Amino acid sequence: MTVRLLPFVLAASMFLGACAQQESAEPSSVPAPAASEAAAPTAAVPEAVDGPAASGTASPSGATAPAAPNNNPVVPPEGPAPVAGTDYAEITGGQPFAPAMGKIEVVEVFGYTCPHCAAFEPIFEAWKSRQPADVKVVALAAPFGGYWEPYARAYYAAESLGVLEQSHDDVFRAVHVERSMPQPPKVASNDEIAAFYVKYGVDADKFASTMSSFGVNGKLKRAAQFLTRSGVQSTPDLVVNGKYRVTGGQSFEDRLRIADHLVAMERAAMAPADTAEPAESSPADDTAAAE
Repeated sequence: MTVRLLPFVLAASMFLGACAQQESAEPSSVPAPAASEAAAPTAAVPEAVDGPAASGTASPSGATAPAAPNNNPVVPPEGPAPVAGTDYAEITGGQPFAPAMGKIEVVEVFGYTCPHCAAFEPIFEAWKSRQPADVKVVALAAPFGGYWEPYARAYYAAESLGVLEQSHDDVFRAVHVERSMPQPPKVASNDEIAAFYVKYGVDADKFASTMSSFGVNGKLKRAAQFLTRSGVQSTPDLVVNGKYRVTGGQSFEDRLRIADHLVAMERAAMAPADTAEPAESSPADDTAAAE
């Protein structure tokens, strides 16, 4: 899944760009973490560039399985090692969002209404395609409330109805390029968003009702709990194995470089300890044993 943007738009948006939680225009049914920074201004509207989209596989857990082939090699991270407290924050008692045996989870927290997320998406997708089999990439739509929440509901409803892969790029494009979907700060209704998904063969009423379904409500609650536990207050954000949140980096690529180091740290921590070789015996030991 990729959103194709012109280079000048990426350059304008990539430097420490983030969209913070907006104050809700209407009460949200999902608790959201309080924002500690002002909302980022809306970036210039990107233009789309035609091209084939990358593919992935949706999973029932709310995650999007990585498109990376299993034979990707493990490559040592580049650049200097990140510094705790500057480049990343350690999450006390943190746990992965969707644990999987032998996997190192990287959660990408995003929002469809966030222009920086739209700029980050193609860079992140390229990074994801290079990951080896032990890295599990999870996409998490942030239910921050206000105009964020309906689009988060749309993401999880599209996943539940099997149209996420076809629609993901197009939602970014409709919001930030075509501006054909409700624009912030307007809080879109379920029916307004459902009308967009008709083109993917989904009945509008069914999509709207799925957005408010028990299953989607559960996914939003679980996502909100993870964001609160991890200290996520803006998008795009990266959380590695539930233990580390990337906080530094001079560009989106630099943030991914930090993520590479954190993944390598987790890989080393998960590796089995080397079997210790028995110590060589001394002559005195041999004599005592004989006695």
